[in-house]
Amino acid sequence: MWRNTRVQWGLAARLLHWLGALMIAVLLAHGWWMTRFAARPRVSQYAAHADLGYVFLFLVLARLVWRMLNPTPALPAGSARWERVLAPLTHWLLYILMAAVSMVGWGLAGTFRTPLTGAVFGLVHVPQIVFDTGLHETLEDAHKSLAYLLAAVAALHVAAALRHHFVKRNDVLRRMIGGARPMV
Repeated sequence: MWRNTRVQWGLAARLLHWLGALMIAVLLAHGWWMTRFAARPRVSQYAAHADLGYVFLFLVLARLVWRMLNPTPALPAGSARWERVLAPLTHWLLYILMAAVSMVGWGLAGTFRTPLTGAVFGLVHVPQIVFDTGLHETLEDAHKSLAYLLAAVAALHVAAALRHHFVKRNDVLRRMIGGARPMV
């Protein structure tokens, strides 16, 4: 089933979720590695990182559209009020941070001495949105800080899913993995 229901995430939402999670992990690890250990010059590493970032931004936008067009599965009966408040807030904070990290990174790409312009993986041209090289350090710091904040909120998200699975023993995690038992 591609579409979400009130009790289960659909296949499309699950694919977008797990592909996004994988890309966040890869982008965070690659960003950390390339700024600390990659051989100089690093232009090819930054260009590859930017290409992945553009693909990730597209996936975030697709996921937002899908989320708005599909119902969100309800939290299990018996969820505390604070869980009912924090769950959607945390999800939207993740969306905001994913978009913000990507957009700031896109802006940063145009501020290098040699701007990272061209085509994503040689296929799709991405226009430069910032042209002022004087903004490089500010955008670089913002991109890094937002990425670390995204990593922290994502870790909180993972911890909450594991709590639901191992402590509360409900289907919240299984609904995103697939194989949730039908709720009666």
